[in-house]
Amino acid sequence: MSGRYLLDTNIIIALFAGEASIVNNLAQADEVFIPSIALGELHYGARKSGRSQKNLERIEEFVANNTIIECDASTARQYGDVKNRLRINGRPLPENDVWIAALALQYGLTLVTQDAHFQEVESLQTVSW
Repeated sequence: MSGRYLLDTNIIIALFAGEASIVNNLAQADEVFIPSIALGELHYGARKSGRSQKNLERIEEFVANNTIIECDASTARQYGDVKNRLRINGRPLPENDVWIAALALQYGLTLVTQDAHFQEVESLQTVSW
């Protein structure tokens, strides 16, 4: 399987847990990117965990070995469009997920996620491993 992928937070967590399907599919991907929003969610999770320092170190190691995509003015425009379309359709998503979807659309990436609600975002390509 080739392609360019953006990883949702739940996929990164599954990767940290060593889920074989995630590890195997990532090994076959051409390019993999991490949204900065997912890093924020990971940092929050690490700080509220019982193994905060160990989890924070794991995140930092992960960041050092991956390409992080950050939000910019183009992302903000994409976010506004996505959020408005979801509002019109009566299908709101969690705020962080709207930002993640905006990044995937901005860069033409397939979003790897276990969240079915991303299917509500028009033109967003998703896959669940």
